Amino acid sequence: TSDDNPYSESQFKTMKYRPDFPERFGSIEDARLHCQTFFAWYNGQHCHSGIGHMTPHSVHYGLAQAMREIRQATLNAAFDATPNRFKGVRPCLKPMPTAAWINSPPAQRKPSETEQPCTVNL
Repeated sequence: TSDDNPYSESQFKTMKYRPDFPERFGSIEDARLHCQTFFAWYNGQHCHSGIGHMTPHSVHYGLAQAMREIRQATLNAAFDATPNRFKGVRPCLKPMPTAAWINSPPAQRKPSETEQPCTVNL
């Protein structure tokens, strides 16, 4: 079905609306080459809002915390240089999600929790 996995659907929509997505592929080899290039970009360069504007690669391989520290240092320096730009409020990064579930496992559920799919890109 078209709505069985929100992560796959989000990935497919991103691929389909990229400027380099062809109207038609000339062959299966062309499609495979396109997908190999796309997935390398999607996982290694494309920042995802649902994981703190990090790449899946950086989160998967434990690089996200160091990147967050660098981003926070940059925000701190910008604030220190021009606090009026931020209305006097020091900017800080939103916390990284601890987990993302389509349907959480039974051990993770709270008795009053209603089942709703997780939205990755808010």
